[in-house]
Amino acid sequence: MKTDRKLHLARQRKQVIAFNLFRILSITVVAILFIILSFIIFNGIKVISWEFLTAMPKEGMTKGGIFPAIVGTLCLISGSMLFAGPVGVLSAIYINEYTRDGVLKRFIKLMTNNLAGIPSIVFGLFGMSLFVNTLGFGDSIIAGSFTLGLLTLPVVIRTTEESLKSVPDSFRHGSYALGGTKLQTIRKVVLPIAFPNIITGLILSIGRVSGETAPILFTVAAYFLPKLPHSIFDQVMALPYHLYVISTSGTNITESRPMAYGTALVLIAIVLIVNISANGLRKYFGNKVKMN
Repeated sequence: MKTDRKLHLARQRKQVIAFNLFRILSITVVAILFIILSFIIFNGIKVISWEFLTAMPKEGMTKGGIFPAIVGTLCLISGSMLFAGPVGVLSAIYINEYTRDGVLKRFIKLMTNNLAGIPSIVFGLFGMSLFVNTLGFGDSIIAGSFTLGLLTLPVVIRTTEESLKSVPDSFRHGSYALGGTKLQTIRKVVLPIAFPNIITGLILSIGRVSGETAPILFTVAAYFLPKLPHSIFDQVMALPYHLYVISTSGTNITESRPMAYGTALVLIAIVLIVNISANGLRKYFGNKVKMN
């Protein structure tokens, strides 16, 4: 009895130690995030104004606003998601629903994982070679969107595949038993159930796309372009590259540093707004699936 009691107390101590360790690590992560956000907000809120958000940049980007960079970033996010979303989801459907376990499926997964590990600057060089030079798009929104779409494609594929795997096979078998084809089963049963989780993958992709600098450096980003784009073949400014430029090269650091913090704050706010909107959409479809 004494031995069992000692073992029970030892297990309890280990459990308490592990629980407290995990709690400390979680609090540390939250604290680091809070410190970073507080630092950016404290330094960036000073320059946030209606003019800063809606005006064109002036005097080497040390004055004026960042409106063209905001518009350019939103264009690149939208363009990359229009490419990566359908392609990634359809690729995941093929891998999970149509490809049998074997050499081909393992090879596709291996290539997808390798693609996810390639540095972003390599995607930038590839995008410049293919979209800018070979296809003749030039430095443009379409070239930058395709490049960013390729960059985030592995994330969309992997998260969509996991979402499809989470759908129980009993739903598929029930659909087949009622006479549904594979395509009908995927379209009317599997996708509606997995859709809320698929949106989560798209949210992660948006977060990565919005902050990338290297790919757009070679394919779309302009150093100083105080005008709005008129077509997908126009060059644009973008918040990540704008932040890099006014912080490091060719500008008065003392004058531009407040604008750099303001630009960073706007970029974080855009990502936050997009994520909140996407999460709301995810919750809406999740509730809709539960009601059905």
